[in-house]
Amino acid sequence: MDQNPFLTPSFPSRLPEVGTTVFTVMSALAAEHEAINLGQGFPDFPCDRGLIAEISAAMLADHNQYPPMAGVLELRHGIAQKISVLYGHVYDPETEITITAGGTQGIMTAILSCVSPGDEVVIIEPAYDSYRPSIDLAGGKTIAISLLANRNDHGLVVSYEIPWDNLSRAINPKTRLIIINTPHNPTGMVWQASDLERLSQLVKNTDALIVSDEVYEHMVYDGHTHQSIASHPALAARSFLISSFGKTYHVTGWKVGYVAAPAAMMKEFRKVHQFNVFTVNTPMQYGLANYLKNADHYLKLPSFYQSKRDYFKKGLQNTGFKLLPSPATYFQCVNYTDLQIPQSKLNEADFCSWLTTKIGVAAIPVSAFYAKPIESGVIRFCFAKKEQTLSDALARLQTL
Repeated sequence: MDQNPFLTPSFPSRLPEVGTTVFTVMSALAAEHEAINLGQGFPDFPCDRGLIAEISAAMLADHNQYPPMAGVLELRHGIAQKISVLYGHVYDPETEITITAGGTQGIMTAILSCVSPGDEVVIIEPAYDSYRPSIDLAGGKTIAISLLANRNDHGLVVSYEIPWDNLSRAINPKTRLIIINTPHNPTGMVWQASDLERLSQLVKNTDALIVSDEVYEHMVYDGHTHQSIASHPALAARSFLISSFGKTYHVTGWKVGYVAAPAAMMKEFRKVHQFNVFTVNTPMQYGLANYLKNADHYLKLPSFYQSKRDYFKKGLQNTGFKLLPSPATYFQCVNYTDLQIPQSKLNEADFCSWLTTKIGVAAIPVSAFYAKPIESGVIRFCFAKKEQTLSDALARLQTL
């Protein structure tokens, strides 16, 4: 029998364990069942029309061709100024800051720029789902340790903390990179200045580099301030700092972020960056450069989101969910295992599917942030929504 000339040849998968992300799955399920989507982390309200005007003006000014590979210099200067004022570290905008196609591209490029086959990369689970595949593509070996889950007298997870003993044991001469995330997705946990100092002591006599995922840096509540890796000189000297305009300015679909790092590290970062995206949308960069000049656009973000968090928390207190602390990010984690319904015995993924299809509110299982799901009865809601959206969702959740 003749071979089919149109048959696609088989080839080995570079990511054989990877399927469709939980965020895509839950958003599709929410759309199918017309559920309120508190799963995927994006706002359902518009961004500032002033920002749109800045982008439009940049387009009309014919900023529509390739910008410099590292990004528009005015924007890099604005980022350097912001970091200097907030965190006290001065990055050279010429050699130490690069504009990226969102935080995720920044993370992957940082990993590809420094991880070689066989290198070990330490991550702390639950972890954002792009970390491990990026490590795999670089040929690295993921060393995953878990946040310590604190439980109450009834065995319910009530908070998380950094697993210092396990982290210390995970770091060895093969460790090329440690990925940290503060404020933390999905738990909302934040690192303190004392935590950064403790990390500094762990890596002091090693060659380990750090990726610090800080895309929620401007969403820290109750009067506290974000502790950036840039605020600790010894850590800044070995770290890639990742942040995102999409999160800060309610424009997740624009996919514009940035990475800051010492010049020697940024040199290697740009070698990869120039071949996986080359550069980022030009008018967006010019518009953001002008918008960034008004610090109120990010300095007022904590109070904006804290009011949403408080409104959502108050409504959830009229349900059977047990609320975990939410000191940062725009996520609220809850434990559902005390609900007086049969579905409280379901695993997290099945409970979220039931919640979406039967109650009409989508959430994300925290177990999905582990390579091998760890069941703790905790799910994540996103409160970056209009008050009416939150009100409608709460009305449904209060029936439980």
